[in-house]
Amino acid sequence: MTQLCLKHNAINLSQGTPAYQPPDDVKQAAIVAIQDGYNQYSITWGAPDFREAIAHKMKTFNGIETDAAKNVTVTCGSTEGMLSALLAIINPGDEVIIFEPFYENYGPDTIISGAKPVYVALQETETEDGGMRFIYDKNDLKNAFSAKTKAIILNTPNNPLGKVFTLAELQEIAELCCEHDCIAITDEIYEHMIYDDRPHISIGSLRQMKDRTITVSGLSKTYSMTGWRLGYVVAPEILSNAIRKMHDFLTVGAPHPLQRAGIAALNLPSSYYTELVEKYDRNRQRLVNILKDAGFRCHPPEAAYYIMTDISDFGFPDDTAFAHWLVKEIGVGGVPGSSFYSRPHLGKTKFRFMFSMSDEILDAAGDRLMKIKSKI
Repeated sequence: MTQLCLKHNAINLSQGTPAYQPPDDVKQAAIVAIQDGYNQYSITWGAPDFREAIAHKMKTFNGIETDAAKNVTVTCGSTEGMLSALLAIINPGDEVIIFEPFYENYGPDTIISGAKPVYVALQETETEDGGMRFIYDKNDLKNAFSAKTKAIILNTPNNPLGKVFTLAELQEIAELCCEHDCIAITDEIYEHMIYDDRPHISIGSLRQMKDRTITVSGLSKTYSMTGWRLGYVVAPEILSNAIRKMHDFLTVGAPHPLQRAGIAALNLPSSYYTELVEKYDRNRQRLVNILKDAGFRCHPPEAAYYIMTDISDFGFPDDTAFAHWLVKEIGVGGVPGSSFYSRPHLGKTKFRFMFSMSDEILDAAGDRLMKIKSKI
C-alpha cells in the first residue's frame, strides 16, 4: 500500500510509522553515545544499563518482577523478539493459538518456527453505551487448545483493532494456559497508547503466569523511533536462556549506541506518557469523525493508533478492490482488512486506517475522503 501511495501521490494512512520524532533528549543521548565510543557490539543480549532500565520499567509499569541479568533480552525490534521467542520454544508438530485479526508477522513466525497456527476470531459486539468491542467466543477459545498447544500469542493492545484485553479475559486465558501447560507470548508494543482511562494489564503479572509468560515489547511506537529497532523480551530464566541463543543466531545484537539512548527514553518523566496519550486521543477522535462523515462505519478504538472500519456500504466486491480504488481515485491509502486474517473472507468488508499523523495531514485526508460519495 505504501508503494501504491507513492505511485499515485496519495496520503498514506496505511503503514504504522509515527509521524513524530523521538524526544530531543533521547536523540541527543544517541549522538553522545556515538561520540563517546559505543560503536562496537554490546553484550549480545543487551547493554547491562539498558537491561536494568527495562527491568525497572517492567516492575513499576507492568507489575512483573524482573531481573536484568536473568530475564531481559534486548532484540532488534519487537518483531525479532517475537520470532526469537517462538524459535526458542517450538518443536515440530506443536500448535500456537493466534487471535485474528492479527499483526501480519504472527502467522508466518509460527510457521517458520515449525508450528501449526490455530486461529480464534475476535468478533464485534455492541456495548451498552452503543459502542463496539471485539470479543472472542469462549467455546472457540477452549476448543483451540489441545495436547499439541505449545503457546498462545496475545497482542494487547491489539493491532489492527485497538482492542485492550480485560482482566477477566486475561484470567480466562491464564486458566487455559495452566490447564494445558502452555506458554503465553504477549506483544505489548502499544502499552502506553490506551484511551478513556482503561488500564494496561500484562498477563505476566498474574500470579499463575509468572513462570509461563514471555513478554515482548519495545521502544518503537512509544518514543516514535521505529527505525532504531530496539525491542526486548522478558521471560523466566530457563526460557530467556533459549531466547538469547536464538537472538544471537538471528541478529547478534541491537545497535549499541541506540541502546544507550534507550536508557534516556525509559527515564522520561510521567508527563511524557500523559502528553502522548492526549496527543493520540485527539488524532483518534479527529479521524473517527472524518471517517464517519465520509460514509465509513467505525467506532473509536480502545488503544493504539489504528481504526478498523466497515466498508460494506460502498458496494465494492472486496476490500482489495476498494483499496486500489481509494488510492487511485481519492488519493488516500489504507490497509485491506483481509490481510489481517488467515481466512480472508472474514476481512473482506474491513479496512484499516492509522492516525499517527499531523493535524494538517489528517485534515487533508479528510478533504479527499469526503469526495467518496460523489465518486461512487
